[in-house]
Amino acid sequence: MPRSTCRLRWAPWGLMLGTALMVNAEAHANESLIKVLHERSCEGCSLADADLVHADLRDASLRDAKLMRANLGQAQLDGADLRNADLSFTSLRGASLRGADLTGSKLYGTDLRDADLSGARLSPRALEEAHWQGAQGIATGSRSHAALHNAGVTAFQAGRWPDAEQMFSDAIRSDPNEPLSWVARGISRSEQAKDELAASDFRYAASLYQAKGSQDWANQLMAAADSVNKRRFESDAPNEGKGMGGQFLQGAMAGLRMLAPIAAKALVPLGLGF
Repeated sequence: MPRSTCRLRWAPWGLMLGTALMVNAEAHANESLIKVLHERSCEGCSLADADLVHADLRDASLRDAKLMRANLGQAQLDGADLRNADLSFTSLRGASLRGADLTGSKLYGTDLRDADLSGARLSPRALEEAHWQGAQGIATGSRSHAALHNAGVTAFQAGRWPDAEQMFSDAIRSDPNEPLSWVARGISRSEQAKDELAASDFRYAASLYQAKGSQDWANQLMAAADSVNKRRFESDAPNEGKGMGGQFLQGAMAGLRMLAPIAAKALVPLGLGF
């Protein structure tokens, strides 16, 4: 029998087999979806690409579940067991995850923006490759110092001084011995006319640089602290800062002009500095 004839005879069977496999996979996915919604338990289930927006999955058992690219936006997942679950590129934006256990879960590209993570358990630095801006209650240690500092830089560049101040404060809590975060927070506070607090940050950063043997930078920071303590902004001054460093990089005040090199270094993402 000619080989081409054999191919023609087998072609319909191959198509039927492929269709059957697709139908079976879809049926299995639907079965898993129904199971998780009705029983709130589906350990190891394949729920990739599942639409679970606003789903009530409180205390659900989803350990080892495959939830890649699933949409769990605004879902209720308080107390859920998500240990070792694959949440790669999953949307959990605005979801409530209070008290949920996410230890060992894969959070690559996961959208956790505006989510509530109060009391949630996370592995150390679990959020390094996730999107967590605006999330509440994030556990200490789940984000690195660099991630927090860089988030502060992003907020500062966008002119969101209070957010920048908060991120730099979190970075300081993560690593209180990194002077650049103290400098960056001082600048953020300066943009909000929190002069006394800004001066305090500059002085502490100066002490850290002095301990490291960088006396020139320590002297510059002490001089900047003295200048900040004396200055008086006009009523619209908090809106004057533009771009990285605002008043500092623009050299608006002679007493702060000397701080520009340190400010520039503090207000670029860590790892991209000079």
